[in-house]
Amino acid sequence: MTVTAEEAAAGISGGGPGQAGTVGRPSRADRVARGKDARAVAPLESHAQFSPGPGRDPVGLLLGQAESRVAELVPVRHGRMLVSPFTFYRGAALPMAADLAGTPSSGLRVQLCGDAHLSNFGAFASPERNLVFDVNDFDETLPGPFEWDVKRLAASLAVAARDNGFPAKDGRKIVLAAAEGYRTAMREFAAQTFLEVWYAHLDIEPAIAEFRSQVKARRFKEAEKLLAKAHASDSTKALGKLTTVVGGQRRIISDPPMIVPVEEVFADVQADALYDLIRAVLGHYGGTLQSDRRHLLEQFTLVQVARKVVGVGSVGTRAWVLLMDAADGAEPLFLQAKEAQPSVLAEYAGRSQYANEGERVVAGQHLMQAQSDIFLGWTRVPNPLDGMDRDFYVRQLKDWKFSVPIELLLPKGMAIYARLCGWTLARAHARSGDRVALAAYLGGSAKFERAIADFAGTYADQNELDYAALQGAVKDGRVDATTEI
Repeated sequence: MTVTAEEAAAGISGGGPGQAGTVGRPSRADRVARGKDARAVAPLESHAQFSPGPGRDPVGLLLGQAESRVAELVPVRHGRMLVSPFTFYRGAALPMAADLAGTPSSGLRVQLCGDAHLSNFGAFASPERNLVFDVNDFDETLPGPFEWDVKRLAASLAVAARDNGFPAKDGRKIVLAAAEGYRTAMREFAAQTFLEVWYAHLDIEPAIAEFRSQVKARRFKEAEKLLAKAHASDSTKALGKLTTVVGGQRRIISDPPMIVPVEEVFADVQADALYDLIRAVLGHYGGTLQSDRRHLLEQFTLVQVARKVVGVGSVGTRAWVLLMDAADGAEPLFLQAKEAQPSVLAEYAGRSQYANEGERVVAGQHLMQAQSDIFLGWTRVPNPLDGMDRDFYVRQLKDWKFSVPIELLLPKGMAIYARLCGWTLARAHARSGDRVALAAYLGGSAKFERAIADFAGTYADQNELDYAALQGAVKDGRVDATTEI
């Protein structure tokens, strides 16, 4: 295994600095000492600190992002962020990245998710067709200080607890559960072999049983129905929901601006030329797949492509749905090609080593996830109208996707969920960072989780102010927002 210059500088090389592809490997004692020494740079208690920087302008940062997005969709993004303080938080990864850059740094770097809020954890199908729980969004992934992901998760829990109307005491317990879950899991992973860490994963069916005693019976049944729906959420179901038959041909249903067939988006471009381009791009994408998966992809023929609005923070970036078929309409496959722009962390944690932003996302996802989608790959797409090349990553649109309905949880249930997220994030970080140094830094006491809980509460206060700032910017005309019907 070759260690890149970026990985060496970041301390990301297998199980830690110097552990892969190098001769002089630090001893376990050296790694423990490195973790403990980091406390002199950033004491555990210091992670409680947060104060707004001078000239801070979160709305300005959001408007800056709009410049590279589809102009007609930017108001949709702002409208979704205005639904609640929590939806605002989901879309405000860039303002928080700028804030985190001003907080104490341990210097212990890992592959970051970059946007590790609680709704970016969920369940999906593994290649073995099991429903596994993991981080599931890597648009912002990049190496950086491990605590940035922990703080992004912790603050999201504090904001969500407030949105659910929980008392402040319960909200703090929820954040403590996540941070403690992270710390104790990292200490467990530090005692395991690297292969044990690499193979570790969380099957969702056994884990979700813990929720039964923590949510009302009616609500648990609703959650079980959602879990059952996840098993049916695949390309076949998407076919019935997103398409119809017109003149004997399967066509994607137009529902602007949420989903628009490519022929309508580029009405001035000849359809045959457009699809020749798309097929060529698909060929380049297939070349990034493992050989057996490339063979599988080659069994499918492109039927139609449409632009789709996805998520909250991602709205306005270009996302395409590709309808494929292997047997005259009877074997559908839906792929999603999503634009990958530079990570919101890039200005603060360092630029990516990858020239293609789609490759950055895919490489980060493979490094952090226990099991990834079999069709996960990347490509670069030339734009026939403006001549600009854009990077994309590709994966299946739907494959047993499931997210815990946060609004249905009671405080104890959310605390269980928070702990699962903490464990999962620790496992993802243990794959790329020095888990021994991280465990030594975090220690055996509750100092870290108490500091993180303090930070989360303070940042949830800031998030409410930022949410109000966006509301004010919409009211005074600085920002356009669209309320979806």
